[in-house]
Amino acid sequence: MSVPEAGQMAPEVVLPDETGAVHRLADQRGRWTVLYFYPKDDTPGCNTEACQFRDLDEAYAGTDADVWGVSKDSAASHRRFREKFDLPFTLLSDPGREVIDRYGAWAEKTALGRTYMGIVRSTFLIDPDGKIVRAWPTVKADGHAAEVLQALAEERAARG
Repeated sequence: MSVPEAGQMAPEVVLPDETGAVHRLADQRGRWTVLYFYPKDDTPGCNTEACQFRDLDEAYAGTDADVWGVSKDSAASHRRFREKFDLPFTLLSDPGREVIDRYGAWAEKTALGRTYMGIVRSTFLIDPDGKIVRAWPTVKADGHAAEVLQALAEERAARG
């Protein structure tokens, strides 16, 4: 499936968090949303990325932005991940890959000479009208949360 681009309406998200509460992107109208896809709870790159979003949580909150992380992991796995790293933002479970596929985040990957299908680390900045204003189809975990925060500041400033 293709990756949505800046300027397009963000594909709908309707997924449960670790408590079973369902989050809908449509309910985010009026707020900014950082939607990031990551391969697996409690793995080195995912820990780095999640902890950097955590460390910038106050800065994100000051911009009327919510951070949502999405992976195929179960609610129980998300609960352990949030507790272990004191993650203050929403983690959504997509074991059937409905949303992961809509955002083009499921693709062929290669690691250690092995080719397999998996979640490509990617991020989408969605404005208060539900439109994608920035897309990062491939992401390096370290430093990405700060990069997204900078882009959010630029987008907000451009709107006055």
